[in-house]
Amino acid sequence: MGERMIRAQLLQAAAEDANPLVPNPWEILASAVGFAALLFVVVKFIAPAFEKAYQDRRQAIEGGLHEAEKAQAEAEAMKAEYEKNLSEARAEASRLREEARAEGAEIVAEHKEKAAAEAARITEQAQQHIAAERASAAHSLQAEVGALATQLASRIVGEALEDDTRSQRVVDRFLADLDADQSAQAGQTGATQ
Repeated sequence: MGERMIRAQLLQAAAEDANPLVPNPWEILASAVGFAALLFVVVKFIAPAFEKAYQDRRQAIEGGLHEAEKAQAEAEAMKAEYEKNLSEARAEASRLREEARAEGAEIVAEHKEKAAAEAARITEQAQQHIAAERASAAHSLQAEVGALATQLASRIVGEALEDDTRSQRVVDRFLADLDADQSAQAGQTGATQ
């Protein structure tokens, strides 16, 4: 029992001498062992997992950047090709418009020529028809005028002019005089204008 008491007294004295700011060595040892165990777990398991996740993320970002650069290069190449095709299409469209204008002008000129030729043909036919009608009318008029002149001359002279050759001469002379009078009147009208 004596030893126990000494021990208790020593503990009591040690407790009275103990500084509250200085930790107990057993507590330091227990904390150091726990920290070492925690450090071992972190270094062995957690840090490699974080490092692997970091490396994966870094590779994914670098791969994404590489893919983005590649996609951008492809997009620029496609844009250049598109602009080239667009300029070629514009040039082709311009050329086709010019060809269409030229063909349109040729077609219009051709149709104008055909229309002018058709108009000239129709005019020529009309003039021929008018000339034929005029000749027919003149011949018909001469026959009627001759018959009327013969009847009139028969009444004036008092004898029948039934002889065809005589009556024909009278009619021809009358018509010649009539033509001469008309020519003279036309000449005077043209001179006065």
